[in-house]
Amino acid sequence: MKRRDFVAKTGMAVAGISAIQASPLYTSKNDVVRIGVIGTGSRGGGLIPHINSIQGLEVAACCDVLPFRLEKGLAKVEGKATPYSDYRALLDNSAIDAVLIATPLSEHAHIAIDALDAGKHVYCEKTMVKGYTAIQNVVKKASESRTVFQTGHQYHSSRLYTHVVDLIKNGKIGKIAAIECQWNRNGNWRRPVPRPEYERAINWRMYQEFSGGLLAELCSHQLDFANWLLEAEPIKVMGDGGIDYWKDGRETYDNVHMIYTYPNGVRAKYTCLTSNSKDDYLIKVMGDKGTITIDYTKAWFYPEKKEQYREVGEVDGVSGATIKWDQSKGIPIEVEHLDPSKQALLDFKNNILDNTIPKSNVISGAKAAICVQMGLDALHKKEIIPWNSNILP
Repeated sequence: MKRRDFVAKTGMAVAGISAIQASPLYTSKNDVVRIGVIGTGSRGGGLIPHINSIQGLEVAACCDVLPFRLEKGLAKVEGKATPYSDYRALLDNSAIDAVLIATPLSEHAHIAIDALDAGKHVYCEKTMVKGYTAIQNVVKKASESRTVFQTGHQYHSSRLYTHVVDLIKNGKIGKIAAIECQWNRNGNWRRPVPRPEYERAINWRMYQEFSGGLLAELCSHQLDFANWLLEAEPIKVMGDGGIDYWKDGRETYDNVHMIYTYPNGVRAKYTCLTSNSKDDYLIKVMGDKGTITIDYTKAWFYPEKKEQYREVGEVDGVSGATIKWDQSKGIPIEVEHLDPSKQALLDFKNNILDNTIPKSNVISGAKAAICVQMGLDALHKKEIIPWNSNILP
């Protein structure tokens, strides 16, 4: 979809939006998109090798307020990037085409808005932004921009996940009954701190001022998936959680348990633990004809009537040439696909070069961010929180 069509279809036309140019900013697919990585910690630094492996993408700058993090980021491009301690100086560099924002969540909104004002393409890590006002501000600014805005829900770019969504929408599991998601770990979720004064800067995920905790950092991926699959937003959410295991001064919960209700009666459940890692990351979509489960890079189909799938052969293109039955998981869904993070960055490059709207765009990112904030409100207010239809245009 071209940017102009997207703006019209999402109802975000604002004064002057008709002046957005339909022609791409880059005229050749041989051009190199020069990226500035803002935030070179675990996520930003972890994405640099993926960028290095994609032809047509180049890390041209690295920015971090922590010197040792900046040094690690620069080392991953062998020093072939300009270092910055202030992201605003990076944005002033006209040679930078795009930015990847991988800072603490509380910093996403103002950096993204400044980047859009500077005419940069934006890849903003999930969760897109923190809080309803920030969501509105970023959506408005992105709708006025002639640059690409992609949200870092990388599974939205995964060709495996896309195939699974298509299968379900085409009736593979029948009528959806429920969605169950989990992302469980056994560890305190802390990063090592070289000096005490760096505690909040490094372990920002533990503090409500900077973070949405487990909901924002983990569950947001699966929230985005449910919205995508159901082509809807939840009408309400209820939840519970607490700081029940790690008594270490953290402010964000060490376990959360959520139920989001959708207009068609589907309930999507989310569990996130830090004291038990059984089955790690998993999405289970249950229908009256079968169930599909998905982990990071693999998926399985488990039919309700298993006897129909005992014969060797092809089944809706799911199993390839033969059926490989796993009694505990079902039939593997075999689709050629890249690492989701690499695919997301490759898509980002192509969206820039082709002037097209990302699969994981500012609107899908905003809806996931609203779901996160609804969930946080439900947890902290101990209330059932409805969808606020006034947040998006």
